[in-house]
Amino acid sequence: MIKIKTKDEIKKMRRVGKLASHLLDYITPFVKEGVSTQYLNDLCEEFAQKNNAISAPLNYEGFPKSICTSIDNVVCHGIPSKDDILKDGQIVNIDVTLILDGYHGDTSRTFLIGNVSEDVRNLVDRTEKAMYKGINAIKPGKYLYEVGKAIEKYISKFGYSIVRDYGGHGIGKEFHEEPQVYHNYTRENKILLKEGMIFTVEPMINMGKSYKVVTSPIDGWTVTTKDNSVSAQFEHTVLVTAKGAEILTKS
Repeated sequence: MIKIKTKDEIKKMRRVGKLASHLLDYITPFVKEGVSTQYLNDLCEEFAQKNNAISAPLNYEGFPKSICTSIDNVVCHGIPSKDDILKDGQIVNIDVTLILDGYHGDTSRTFLIGNVSEDVRNLVDRTEKAMYKGINAIKPGKYLYEVGKAIEKYISKFGYSIVRDYGGHGIGKEFHEEPQVYHNYTRENKILLKEGMIFTVEPMINMGKSYKVVTSPIDGWTVTTKDNSVSAQFEHTVLVTAKGAEILTKS
């Protein structure tokens, strides 16, 4: 069942969304060559505690860290580590979710480390644009599949692939609620959009032509591209309004 948020709930979602965006702004200058992903994780955890918030990923279904740090061919759910030192030419997605007053705000960005190749820079830039294409397709009375349709129409011309095993999701009191948001066109997302719905739009785009991914049998979390190609992602939490979509995690 898809929850329609009340005015009070929307107010709380705006607050936590704003705080989550501030967290990504705060961590941005620290995301550079020579820094460990564990260090970034610790800074984010300190930020959460100082702002009377909770890092939602920490201990969620056993996830061991406060944020997700996904480098190069890691699609999502990368686990921060003191051994993962950011290197020149890499990209890293930092995915943060905070809980404030019992509500969740979820957002992510992909960062460029030093001298990143033009091909990879283009992938990152186009992935961010794809997310906004999807968000701009959100309107009450339209169907949710318009999100994936808009993203796929834009991305397909570059020869990239859209990850299908993971997507966006409803969010509110719970970290993951209905509906599941596909970033490719599928009739499974024939869900009528209504004012007051809140969900994430978070396309994961692989540079290779294969959308297939693999989950690490070692840690049970880290998801990589099957063909080892580089993958990028951006994410916002959005509210369906009378006119379209309001980005709750906008910087």
